[in-house]
Amino acid sequence: MSYEIITDSSVNLPVEMIHQYNLTILSLVFRDQDGEFKSFDEEHPFDSAAFYRKMRDENAQVTTSCVNSADAVEVIEPMLKNGSDVLYLGFSSGLSATYQNVEGAMQELREKYPDRKIYSVDTLAASMGEGLLVVHAARMRENGKSIEEVRDWVEKNKLHLAHWFTVENLKYLRRGGRISATSAIFGTILDIKPVLHMDDAGKLVPVDKVRGTRAAMKCLLDHMRQTAWRDPELPVFIVHADCPDRAQALADTIRSEFGTKEIVIDTLDLVIGAHSGPGTLSIFFLGDHR
Repeated sequence: MSYEIITDSSVNLPVEMIHQYNLTILSLVFRDQDGEFKSFDEEHPFDSAAFYRKMRDENAQVTTSCVNSADAVEVIEPMLKNGSDVLYLGFSSGLSATYQNVEGAMQELREKYPDRKIYSVDTLAASMGEGLLVVHAARMRENGKSIEEVRDWVEKNKLHLAHWFTVENLKYLRRGGRISATSAIFGTILDIKPVLHMDDAGKLVPVDKVRGTRAAMKCLLDHMRQTAWRDPELPVFIVHADCPDRAQALADTIRSEFGTKEIVIDTLDLVIGAHSGPGTLSIFFLGDHR
């Protein structure tokens, strides 16, 4: 029996991969002075470079909203009516209400369609960390794995999905309450770059503080060296918020040192980027632990 894999726009995958693996995307929303926009909208794609330039140059104020239950029902119910089962792999509940809202919609649909398999997994991941889990799941589906086998693999391996990232400007983390105003001011003056990761509760946690962008990039790589599974067949994903040269430099080092055959680079999802700011740089890989 066929089944659909559904995720949300936090997954941050290139549109080509979304089509390749026949994924369904529920979009989060962001708002700025120009209006309200879907983070993922193929019919009306957003210029991400312009978005991050606006944040840099105009100090644009951006707010965001999660996926709501009604929208989730509208997307998922036709699949169930057509006889498909559904697996939802969602944005970390430690960062957004999106997972809870979609799970609420799915619970409603479980009662309405008791003969369908309707599963969900809180990936406790974000951006291309979530995306990396979704791609592994999609490839398992391609190889004939059942919906239960895929669900169980994601549950078993989600805490092996490491997220490491750094930011260019501390003011965005200050706005989101990740650091204090005093830390942001002095950190900016001293060119401090925090290095953060996603913990086992799916929340962002600062781990290191270094001076300068070059030191921050080295710190990201050092953490990967310490925990990554050194299998060249395992893909590594990288996202950046309008700093493609740094992302490519990371990819070149990883390919040279780890022999990684597949490295995917993309621009950071705009909803997540609204909270971390332009210049954010992150790597995602499977390892011993997060």
